Amino acid sequence: MEHGFLTPLLLMLLIAIASIALLRRLGLPAILAYLLTGVVSGPSGLNWFSQAQMHSVAELGVVLLMFSLGLEFSLPRLWAMRRTVFGLGSAQVLLTLFISAAMACYWGQSLTAAIVIGAAIALSSTAIVLKLLNEQNWLRRRHGELSVSVLLFQDLAVVPLLILLPLLATDGEALALQDVFYGLLKGTAAFVGLMAVGKWLLPKLFDEIARSRSNELFVLGTLAVALSTGAFTQWVGMSMALGAFMAGMLLGESQYRRQLEADIRPFRDLLMGLFFISIGMLLDFGLVFEFWWQILLLLIAVVVGKGLIVYLLLRLFGEPVQNAAASAITLAQVGEFSFVILALAVNYQLLDRQISTELVMVAVVSMALAPWLVKHSVEIGKRMQQSVHSQLLEEPDFPVEISGELVIILGYGRVGQTIARFLKVEAIPYLVLDMDPARVTEARNAGEPVYYGDACKGSILGQLGISQAGMLVVTFCDSRALEEVVHMCRQMAPELNILVRTRDDKSLDALEQAGATQVIPESLEGSLMLVSQVLYKCGIPLSRILKRLESERRNHYRYLHGFFSGGESDFTLEQLHAVCLPDGAWVVGLHLRDLPWQKLRVELRAVRRGGAEIEQPAADWLLKSGDILLLQGKPRRVERAEQFLLQG
Repeated sequence: MEHGFLTPLLLMLLIAIASIALLRRLGLPAILAYLLTGVVSGPSGLNWFSQAQMHSVAELGVVLLMFSLGLEFSLPRLWAMRRTVFGLGSAQVLLTLFISAAMACYWGQSLTAAIVIGAAIALSSTAIVLKLLNEQNWLRRRHGELSVSVLLFQDLAVVPLLILLPLLATDGEALALQDVFYGLLKGTAAFVGLMAVGKWLLPKLFDEIARSRSNELFVLGTLAVALSTGAFTQWVGMSMALGAFMAGMLLGESQYRRQLEADIRPFRDLLMGLFFISIGMLLDFGLVFEFWWQILLLLIAVVVGKGLIVYLLLRLFGEPVQNAAASAITLAQVGEFSFVILALAVNYQLLDRQISTELVMVAVVSMALAPWLVKHSVEIGKRMQQSVHSQLLEEPDFPVEISGELVIILGYGRVGQTIARFLKVEAIPYLVLDMDPARVTEARNAGEPVYYGDACKGSILGQLGISQAGMLVVTFCDSRALEEVVHMCRQMAPELNILVRTRDDKSLDALEQAGATQVIPESLEGSLMLVSQVLYKCGIPLSRILKRLESERRNHYRYLHGFFSGGESDFTLEQLHAVCLPDGAWVVGLHLRDLPWQKLRVELRAVRRGGAEIEQPAADWLLKSGDILLLQGKPRRVERAEQFLLQG
């Protein structure tokens, strides 16, 4: 009997491994591989396991998923994004749920089933969307921020849904309003109770566990907390996932958050895989083939309907067409928490198996389409933007004459507008190109020479007269587009002065190689401005300050790179390290030119002797005991250099 159970289990794992490897190559999410494994090994396939056999283990996956979600739940972050999270997010969830439920009721579903269907359709895939946005470096873009805000509220909305689902299971009896209020009250009381106890107990518990310095104990403690809080909420008549979410939320603000997340991830991923396998076992391909046309129509209705709702809401919130369209396409799929809702609804007998199968298939196909939709969302948004704002792309009638004094500004954010104001005061002619249609319209109405267009397109730059202009200033900070724009502008105008603003100096050399005349890193220039004010207040002559600042810029900010390391230093960056030479040091008595600095791959910044600091000492400097050498370089190289200097 034992071998009869282990053999199918091993075969199921092999199918899962092969499916994940295959779908990864096709660029599809691993969730689809788990669902395929469930179909093959479940009642619709080889019938190795029943869905009931997998249910208990699969439920643990949901518990750990909700615990991880709680760890990511940050009250300060939520408050900072409150307008879009609670405004846009709540509007999207409630409107999608209401329309979906109304359509379900129209097609003959009960009110309870309609609420479940609406809730499942209203949710999008947090895991897939965040992963894809991160891969494209779009998390900090406006459409990425809007998508994350909606996803954050959707994750938050799962909590009341987990409270309501057990209440809806009334065995055919009408659900009384007082039952809903009682259930919500009980859920709130459990939440407050867990928060009160956990706020005091959990930090002390993990302090004790951390003192033991045992990884095994930390992992066991994490699992015990997640499962025990889940068991408590189940005991009071709610779902285990709700308790796990509360525990994660309590520990999310603690110093152990990262360690907890790292420890729980392997268990979560494995058990979530089993959960999605159990969802795959729910699929009945007989029903799929019989009702394929309904599934196809439902898929189109869900993807188009969700996208349209998000788009209209964002336009109502004043977002431009491009951002609204990109966010709508990004959020058009059905999410992994929809599987949780559907699985619980089937367990509580709230939903017919046929409807559940159709919705699961819609979710699976929409998630399969998600990578393509997200990757092309910005491009589709741009095309919609251009069709709506085509009048902004017409050949401009420049209010200034194109001449060698003309300054072209790419980007009209705060930096671009500040530069334009100073140029206007000095009566220097300028033209601006920007991609935000709302900003362009406002500026044009105010009489500013601002035009809509993509700086990556040479034809638009040609219309602006880049080859005859005197200077180009690039003020946006999209690292991917910067090099492309600078290189293209340098090819179009070999003699043009090109100034580029960046956040830091990580791409300084690359931009200069692409053709930038000067790169101005915000963070380092801010440091220099502060230094200049400090020196000026200390009585240093202005001419000397300006000379020192110019020297720093000419030397690529070399003295702003090395810093003494601290407890939370980034060990990928160059650091300063002081090496004191004792009497027996190997290099005592040698000249600086005798040392293999190129092989050591560190830089000698200065030598300190007798309280005085000598920057860039001469090659014939004779090293003596008591000298302090200031070395700059990557931490491991500095460590090896110190060992060489002391021991040879």
